[in-house]
Amino acid sequence: MAAGQDASGNGADRAKPTQGGVQSVERTFELLELMADAGGEVALSDLAEASALPLPTIHRIMRTLVRTGYARQQPSRRYALGPSLIRLGETASRTLGSWARPYLAELTEATGETSNMAVLDGAQIVYVSQVPSQHSMRMFTEVGRRVDAHATAVGKAVMATMPEDSVTQVLNRTGMHPQTERTITDVESMRTELARIRELGYALDDGEQEVGVRCYAVAIPEAPAASAISISGPEARMKRIAVEDVVPLMRRLATELGNELSAAGEPT
Repeated sequence: MAAGQDASGNGADRAKPTQGGVQSVERTFELLELMADAGGEVALSDLAEASALPLPTIHRIMRTLVRTGYARQQPSRRYALGPSLIRLGETASRTLGSWARPYLAELTEATGETSNMAVLDGAQIVYVSQVPSQHSMRMFTEVGRRVDAHATAVGKAVMATMPEDSVTQVLNRTGMHPQTERTITDVESMRTELARIRELGYALDDGEQEVGVRCYAVAIPEAPAASAISISGPEARMKRIAVEDVVPLMRRLATELGNELSAAGEPT
């Protein structure tokens, strides 16, 4: 992925200064996002090309980020994301998870199965919230767990909303390694799968991440980060769930959650 291109294909345009904003703060976050888009490490010249900012301005911002621990300079002189971002990310994930829990609780109550929220981070899915099933045999995915996007329903649901070139970049970064014999492991097959997801309105993981486990997922529209909600459980039980009933519920909950998250990010 080019340093200036984000997961939605918007590139550096997404971080242009907005009316009433503080330009230096906006530029700082633009550079951090460009570094994240580039995989967490980037050369100063790449930042200059992607952001169209003057080199002295970038250098000044990066010096401040290094001094505060939000970036670090490698021996190669390239800049990488710094350890101070970890605490911010962990706190943000917990906050995001707390927002999602009421919606996931409604989904679990309606279906009896474990519900999850997950966010796309680079080429991997990170689970940020969960409401477990009350069944003795149930799915349990630890919050904070990271898995490759191509082998999960939540990952496929998110990728189905992305431009094709961004999807290709994600898949190339994961390598599409098989998790089970059902895992989709080539780009063309995944493109066919994503087209099916767009048509049906939901994604299915049919034993692709774990043998005997089935999962349905829908993307969260309007969310500030590429994300999805899902339900998962043993294959035999999940097959008894009527997709025509549960998918509209999931889509409604995802839309309501997305609207809440989007409104929370609006300036007051």
